[in-house]
Amino acid sequence: MKKAVLIIHGFAGGTYDQELLANNLELSGYDVFTFTLPGHEKTIFKRVTKEEWKEACEKELNILIKHKYRRIYLIGHSMGGVLACYLASKYKEVKKIVLAAPAFKYLTFEEEDFELLNVIKNSPKLLKDYKIEDIISRVFQFPTSVVKEFMNLVDESQELPAKITCPTLLIHGTNDKIVPMKSSEYVYDNLKCKDKRIIVLDGVTHDIFRSDKIDYLTNEIKDFLR
Repeated sequence: MKKAVLIIHGFAGGTYDQELLANNLELSGYDVFTFTLPGHEKTIFKRVTKEEWKEACEKELNILIKHKYRRIYLIGHSMGGVLACYLASKYKEVKKIVLAAPAFKYLTFEEEDFELLNVIKNSPKLLKDYKIEDIISRVFQFPTSVVKEFMNLVDESQELPAKITCPTLLIHGTNDKIVPMKSSEYVYDNLKCKDKRIIVLDGVTHDIFRSDKIDYLTNEIKDFLR
């Protein structure tokens, strides 16, 4: 039976965030597939909607189904974790999912018309792990409307964990200042599946698959997929 691993990156991220993991899994014999979410092309960051993100994920998944993959494993990072849950709740071909810092909770904004830059500048813990230039180069290339689309996607997806019946592996770093640990705890507590596990990585930030724990994580994910 043909098996595939589909990796979904996070908001303001890209396939490069999971490149090491993808390479490691491919070397271990897995058919690994990655793609860039709409609006995240490196040369231009355009206006995009949450529906376009969901449709793009379904398109990639249906391509695998069309090519006779009957056991599909999803790996989603941050917003990609939310999208992975969306697919897993809808498609029986999804047999297992790995959720790395799934963004069901996130850095919150109190004001209705928030000023994102001020929020981040006033978050010393976040700035300790990420240079302000790095944050701006990612998030602030997006129109405010796109940031709100991300927030709306998260808000409408809160019931998804309770619809997940396939085995689920959660991964979260203790030093994640973007998606809090309570997000993975929320997912874990609400999962319908009985086969569930959470790995807590001491000292690791939101960039889980770019950390020095990548070899350890690859082995853990391979064991889970087996």
